[in-house]
Amino acid sequence: MLSVPTLWVVFLINFFALGLVWTHVMRSYPSFTPARYWTAGCFVLSAGAAIGMLRGVIDNTAPLVFGGGAIVLASSLTGMGIFQFYGRRLSWWLAVGLTLWCMTGLAFFLVVVDSMAARIVIYSVTQGIPILMALPVLLERKARRNPGARMAATVAALMIAVYAVRSCAAMMGVGGELSVVHFNDFQAAMVLMLVFLSMALNFGLLLMAIDRLRSEVETLALVDDLTGIANRRRLLQQMQEQCEASMRSGEPFSVLAIDLDGFKAINDSFGHAAGDECLRRFARAAQSRLRGCDLLARTGGDEFCVLMPATTLREGAMFARFIIEESRTLSERDCDSGITVAASIGVAQWTFQVGLHPERLIAAADAALYNAKKLGKDRYALHEPAPETTPSLVPPLRRIA
Repeated sequence: MLSVPTLWVVFLINFFALGLVWTHVMRSYPSFTPARYWTAGCFVLSAGAAIGMLRGVIDNTAPLVFGGGAIVLASSLTGMGIFQFYGRRLSWWLAVGLTLWCMTGLAFFLVVVDSMAARIVIYSVTQGIPILMALPVLLERKARRNPGARMAATVAALMIAVYAVRSCAAMMGVGGELSVVHFNDFQAAMVLMLVFLSMALNFGLLLMAIDRLRSEVETLALVDDLTGIANRRRLLQQMQEQCEASMRSGEPFSVLAIDLDGFKAINDSFGHAAGDECLRRFARAAQSRLRGCDLLARTGGDEFCVLMPATTLREGAMFARFIIEESRTLSERDCDSGITVAASIGVAQWTFQVGLHPERLIAAADAALYNAKKLGKDRYALHEPAPETTPSLVPPLRRIA
């Protein structure tokens, strides 16, 4: 038979190590809030195991009550972290209530009525409730896309099953006699299984964290850090996808190439901080006149580009006019600052001649942009595509001698 202190040593070593792993994650990614709950959960569980190791060394009441309460609190912290991961909240009152319920029940069935079976039931139920509450969150359709969430959900379901089997076995006397210092072989096997599953749950949570953080890094790599809109990399990705879709459907789309007029003079006269604020203001103003499906991107210093799906050249020209009007309104509202925001825009439409090469469409929009600059700036110009030639289906006439 395995002694209870031996099982607590297993808990202590494993979860202290997991706590160190979560500490590294928490320190490396301070904004990743769930890691704080999972770090605290591992260390609280380790502390509970350390307290539990005092069974048989000092009076059994305090180690049993406080050690068990700490482990239930650790389970609650794990559940709270899962809820936090998906932007939800699990009340602290639940964690405190379950912990106090566990400690009170353990104390009653140790001091007033000595029942090891009842203590196991209380201990299992209070540990299992937070995991059971988190299980539906892990099983939601959005959550199941994350492989770590799928693993965590599977492990959580197995843990709940083990808690149920362990409780029923204790009440029915399966496996033989139980004592404070020694478990029977069946209960020892159940506890070891819970140790393994608890570690596996943490590995699932770690996979969830890795997937989330990787997605955030990928998103940051596609966002312009100054204006918060898309950057050139994301624009080219979206344009490539749009070119492929248009090649299949034949539906055109348009691109707007935008350049702020006199931006260098703003930097020289008012400083780069004012220039940066000018870029942010223009980005917000332009975004306000676009549709939800349109993509505004900053492609260079004072250069922007707009990808407009399912939009013809004439429709793109209409939106170009809206953006110019909005930039003029922006300058009028801030006339006291002396900073004038003006934009020149070139509009081009995808054709089969562009094909799968988005850079050709960008070059066409740039050519129209330069034409707008030549015409006096603060205006837009269109790139009129050359007529597309299609092979004749009528065979040429033969010359009759």
